[in-house]
Amino acid sequence: MVKIPTVTLNNGVQMPMEGFGVYQINDLEECKRAVKEALATGYRLIDTAQGYQNESAVGDAIQESPVDRKDVFLTTKIWPTNYGYEETKAAVEESLKRLKTDYIDLVLLHVPFGNYYAAYHALEDLYQEGKLRAIGVSNFYPDRYIDLIHFSKVVPAVNQIENHVFSQRKVDRKYLKKYGTQVEAWSPFAEGRYNLFTNETLVNIGKKYQKTAAQVALRFLVQNGIVVIPKSTHKERIEENLDIWDFNLSDDDLAQIEALDLKKNMLDHEDPKTVEWFMKKTMPLDNK
Repeated sequence: MVKIPTVTLNNGVQMPMEGFGVYQINDLEECKRAVKEALATGYRLIDTAQGYQNESAVGDAIQESPVDRKDVFLTTKIWPTNYGYEETKAAVEESLKRLKTDYIDLVLLHVPFGNYYAAYHALEDLYQEGKLRAIGVSNFYPDRYIDLIHFSKVVPAVNQIENHVFSQRKVDRKYLKKYGTQVEAWSPFAEGRYNLFTNETLVNIGKKYQKTAAQVALRFLVQNGIVVIPKSTHKERIEENLDIWDFNLSDDDLAQIEALDLKKNMLDHEDPKTVEWFMKKTMPLDNK
């Protein structure tokens, strides 16, 4: 079984460099099966969110898996319509119930919209109480990230952002490194856009190592110190995505891949339409 390296977060907690994401696995039985398959394959980081509406399936999978709960790094995210000091505290309690656990390894604020200051202060207090091993944010661009940390007691341990070979986020990474926050990449395959899986550069580099374009794309991120959370519901892909720890990209490989950067995100969190969508999509505390 593959042993996944870990990174030390700014509070000393160890986080696996690769995990399993469950975004858009809407069928709860399929989600539970995929998470159990991932755990059996060797993944030890599972990433979900209130907005994915599959926390209960993730909780069932971890509970039914022979892998000890203490060996699983579990992440969830608070939906913006659950922001607010008391609201966020209540939302975390509901997530704990759905995930069938008495602590969560990492809780993130999903987006920087709404009353996220009060929400983050609630996470700080829950962290101090020991219910959360680490706290952080997601989709916070450098301006809002820097603003938040200057009015908070706890520097976010993680910022989960869109990050892939076509959106390398070098400015974001510069400021996150400056203040000691770990970068975690959602959608490391760019949702298959820009023909990532058949990209000539990635395919040709992969041939040197008997790896696929997808594996090269993941390896590029982790070699840059970025945590990745690829998603798949297919057993062979779940296994393939984990098979990236037995090779190293050369400096020339890295330079070729850096040249693929389009410096453009698939989802622009500064676009008013994006903000409207997030704020209109209410996520009740009793979502299943």
